[in-house]
Amino acid sequence: MTEATTEPSGTLSLGQGTALYVGAVLATGVIALPALAAEVAGPASLLAWLGLAIVSAPLAATFAALGARYPDSGGVATYARLAFGDKAAAVVGWCFYLSVPVGGPAAALWAGGYVEAGIGGGEKTVLITMLLLILAVPATNAFGIQVTGRVQIALAALLAVFLVLAVALSLPHADLANLQPFAPHGWKAIGPAAALLVWSFVGWEAVTHLTAEFRRPDRDVPRATAIAVVVVCVLYLSVAFATITVLGPGAAETDAPLGDLLAIGLGGNSRILAACAALLLSFGAMNAYYAGASKLGAALARDGSLPQWLTQGSAAGEIPRRSLTLLGGMSTVTALIVVAAGITPSSLVLLTTGLFVTVYAVGVAAAVKLLPRGSKGRLAALVAQGAVVVLLVMAGPYLLWALIVTVAALGYRWLTRGQRRP
Repeated sequence: MTEATTEPSGTLSLGQGTALYVGAVLATGVIALPALAAEVAGPASLLAWLGLAIVSAPLAATFAALGARYPDSGGVATYARLAFGDKAAAVVGWCFYLSVPVGGPAAALWAGGYVEAGIGGGEKTVLITMLLLILAVPATNAFGIQVTGRVQIALAALLAVFLVLAVALSLPHADLANLQPFAPHGWKAIGPAAALLVWSFVGWEAVTHLTAEFRRPDRDVPRATAIAVVVVCVLYLSVAFATITVLGPGAAETDAPLGDLLAIGLGGNSRILAACAALLLSFGAMNAYYAGASKLGAALARDGSLPQWLTQGSAAGEIPRRSLTLLGGMSTVTALIVVAAGITPSSLVLLTTGLFVTVYAVGVAAAVKLLPRGSKGRLAALVAQGAVVVLLVMAGPYLLWALIVTVAALGYRWLTRGQRRP
């Protein structure tokens, strides 16, 4: 087993790292999912939010412990290699890498829909918004991790202001009577509501590919994760509570609950406010994922699981421009196919579900094997295994896509076995 790496070699500060975590996890789902969950379970959907917030803590702690102990641009793929070998690393790496050109356009498409609802313009507005986001995010990352980190801090600050204003200014209009009946569709409805909300808590694995970029990975990765867990959970629960208590029965009918809360608190056009929030959320999530995935692509090439010409940028401090270009190209192709075929964001999200769950399952299993017995990180991993089982059940048929990617990854390694350096 490779010894843990603790020497500082990167430039990311604690604040920049925290912002990247917040941006990766605080996804576009906060715009619409509080309303969708309320439609399924009523006020009882708050228990689904709370349950997932609690479950996400050990998952986040697990990846933080791995990132602090083994800082490398390979992220979860590196942990899989150390624990289970090169083939497992290739599978996990491909699952994460290929999820971004699908998940990125989903977030951009979601934002485009909100912009179109706010300013009009039909499909043209949606397409332009989506393509601008897909082009702008890799361009931002092409300037290096310092620029990415600074942009992410600004995005996280603006987003936090949006959400805090939405909650703080709308809560004076809250009515606790809206919490009754608490479970209008029965207690069993909490499960389906939680299934809807899983997307909102995915992302703790994304920044593992950037842990080598931290100034002090052993110290700052766990701290950044802990701060991000608190920030994300407080913001999610606050928005969900305000949606139920302020909007009441209307919470289950609105398409833009966050925009409605902002409109109540600030006045103005709720659709335009929702569009602004959607753009911030989408750019923040995409920025974090493309930064992590581009480093992962370079690391996979370094380790023989992708073409060698992608290796540039795998070391800490280097910019993986070739990997970024490939991600941007694949994302653009996906976006054009999506528009031409009329594919919805939810369909793209479901395609990525099996990939993300596979990454989580292998990552947590690697943590149980790699982390020292009796350590807090290993304890978190043992607890997280239960959460992964639930995620696997929820993923269901979408694990088929992960199986296809697995076959492709192993097939690539087999075809190029004579080209890899010993």
